[in-house]
Amino acid sequence: MQYISTRGLDEPCSFRQAVMEGLARDGGLYIPDAYPSVADDWQDWQGKSYVEVALEVMLPFVEPDLDRSTLLALLNKAYSRFDDPEVTPLRSMSFGGLLELYHGPTLAFKDVALQFLGELFEHFLSRDGSTMTIVGATSGDTGSAAIAGVRGRRGIEIFMLHPKGRVSPVQALQMTTVLDANVHNLAVLGDFDDCQRLVKTLFQDHAFKDRWHLGAVNSINWARILAQTVYYFWAALRWRAGGRTSPLRFVVPTGNFGDIFAGYVARRMGLPIESLVIATNRNDILYRTWKSGDYRPASTQPSLAPAMDIQVSSNFERLLFDATGRDAARVREAMACIQEQGFTLSESELAYVHRYFKAGRCDDSAILRTMKNVEQEDTVCVDPHTATAIDVLWQLELTPAIVLATAHPAKFPEAVQKALGRFPEEPPAIRRLRGMPTRVEELPADAQALKHYVEVSLSRRDD
Repeated sequence: MQYISTRGLDEPCSFRQAVMEGLARDGGLYIPDAYPSVADDWQDWQGKSYVEVALEVMLPFVEPDLDRSTLLALLNKAYSRFDDPEVTPLRSMSFGGLLELYHGPTLAFKDVALQFLGELFEHFLSRDGSTMTIVGATSGDTGSAAIAGVRGRRGIEIFMLHPKGRVSPVQALQMTTVLDANVHNLAVLGDFDDCQRLVKTLFQDHAFKDRWHLGAVNSINWARILAQTVYYFWAALRWRAGGRTSPLRFVVPTGNFGDIFAGYVARRMGLPIESLVIATNRNDILYRTWKSGDYRPASTQPSLAPAMDIQVSSNFERLLFDATGRDAARVREAMACIQEQGFTLSESELAYVHRYFKAGRCDDSAILRTMKNVEQEDTVCVDPHTATAIDVLWQLELTPAIVLATAHPAKFPEAVQKALGRFPEEPPAIRRLRGMPTRVEELPADAQALKHYVEVSLSRRDD
């Protein structure tokens, strides 16, 4: 397996190189040169554990950098930290199934990928005798999950940017109460798109990137997508094991397009998914693109589902690459326009998107209404992002389907209180954060200010 850049100006590289580089030097995202097929094999995995399914899904993508036994050891370590033996259990619901992705250390789906990525980083750094500086951006859950994955690990420093005041109080606490010396939390005076832009700017400064050995934990890192691909196969196996014969449909709340792109990868590998449904909140860039073909970023509006308050969806570049027939020049042209006027999909490109995806949007009032309805019908409390997906599912009348539950409702107590008239019960992982000391620095949305902060911090470490 080789990895190529969506912008076509980098040489093909190995899995290890793609993981450790994060972003290609030409500014593109790494993607495999081909999708391996498991169409004839995946049903034979029935009865395997989550880790065993992950091993089968991932192995074609990681060899020869990782052999079967090494990959198995890394997976066992990563998923031993989850509080459910099934890692991502599938709950039966009136509308189909709820894939619970919040049983990791920080109670959000990002743990599934970032616990594994932390193990990968440590393995490769130890083998190479090297160090890494992680610079990442978060709209809420990536930050805490990434920090949990690498806190205290030797040879790794992490600088995590979040938009000040635009993550939930619980999400902020999960990041800022981590006082390990290798963790640096930065509250940026801007929105998530500003944070993401700053990170990409640093990665595109090759001298800076090389000097400080920058690495990525955002879903621009292919290993994140790979780890998330696993639970589509797992959910399909659990769906079939429960006796369901209806078509496989997945509804995914998404802002940066990484979680649902993992479902696309699973389908390209041969998982017979009938529908992959993009569910967006009021920041509906993905829905608008799906509907009209016009990718036109607008101003980001705060919402009850803040992890989707995004207007520049990084992983859409990977889909565009495939939709163009892997025409890197076309991707470069589109990406050059994205911050200004955006771009328009051709008729064939939009047809490709429609071949694999459906889409819908949901505003804050519908989120609250859906949270209340789900509790009444299924006696289950869901977070606002999951409610977004359920509302879109009902709008499109696609039941039965599997909805990806991306976070524990206790991470968004204010939204739950608005919807249900009470606060959710707090699990111990959140309750113990109350009253703990915090550490965070404010920064303007300026790349030079970020570079200076990183350089000063790392120089002090080296001294």
